[in-house]
Amino acid sequence: MTDAVVQTPVRIDAERPADAASVEELVMAAFGPGRFAKTAERIREQAGVAAGFVAREDGRVIGAVRLWRIVIGDASALFLGPITVSAASRKAGLGADLVQACIDHAGTTGILLVGDAPYFSRFGFRPVPGVRLQGPVDPRRVLWLGQSDPTGMVRPV
Repeated sequence: MTDAVVQTPVRIDAERPADAASVEELVMAAFGPGRFAKTAERIREQAGVAAGFVAREDGRVIGAVRLWRIVIGDASALFLGPITVSAASRKAGLGADLVQACIDHAGTTGILLVGDAPYFSRFGFRPVPGVRLQGPVDPRRVLWLGQSDPTGMVRPV
């Protein structure tokens, strides 16, 4: 007789204020203090949170992502990131589920991110050469999902 493994369902929920410490812990575990030197972090430090989503298993936060309010040129948009999933829960597709929650939430509002084109292209993100960020960033990693390509400087709102 073998013991059956019981899978606990993972739910994607809106982030709640009580989740903040767990989210920060996941982000630090994934990116470490080096994240504070990144251009994307400068944007997040100044932008308002538009929405946050968490992956929960047994009430524990095991993944998280946030959308931030930005303006590109003079057009409103959202900035996605960082995406983080606990080391024990990676490779289960939770990162993709979190990205999809952001896309669903954004509706027709465009989303910008700094990330890996091969990963994000499956959601429709594409390089956007006319967008500039204040600070160093590989332009091939500046990706956009939206109706038309924006141009101009990114500013937090």
